[in-house]
Amino acid sequence: MFNEIPSVYLIVGSTLLFLFMGTLAFIVRTKAAKRPISPKKIILPPLFMSTGALMFLFEEFRVPLPQVIESICVGLLFSIVLIKTTNFEEKGEKLYVKKSRAFLIILFGLLIVRFIAKLILSSSIDVGELGGMFWILAFGMIVPWRIGMLVKYFKLKNRIKKAS
Repeated sequence: MFNEIPSVYLIVGSTLLFLFMGTLAFIVRTKAAKRPISPKKIILPPLFMSTGALMFLFEEFRVPLPQVIESICVGLLFSIVLIKTTNFEEKGEKLYVKKSRAFLIILFGLLIVRFIAKLILSSSIDVGELGGMFWILAFGMIVPWRIGMLVKYFKLKNRIKKAS
């Protein structure tokens, strides 16, 4: 199916979609900072994203093991930055994600890195396989980040409880 579409259209289309999704992620994150955070709100995004793994049912998106490992390692590196820059603040009895300019810089930095990597890699790696690699990278980034958020959340909750 994807072999019939010229790869340049797939690259441009997926890049535009990624820019739209990145902008949407920023808007959602900004709005979320105005509402209290909960373990459920921390855990749900990776669960929802996990449905994207269904793409690997199709041959076009399957990724060889060495590239899976590379994608996970890059995702883990990016997650460290997100874990370090995501913090919470107490307002009343509730916890909120602390607003961070670093998040905006990191988000757009990741968009630029992804765009450049896609342009470079699309000449040597099939577009579908590249899409699978970027999904693995993103999932390898969001899962540790959300686990880190959960750990920080419970540490702060316990500290608040002990102080009360």
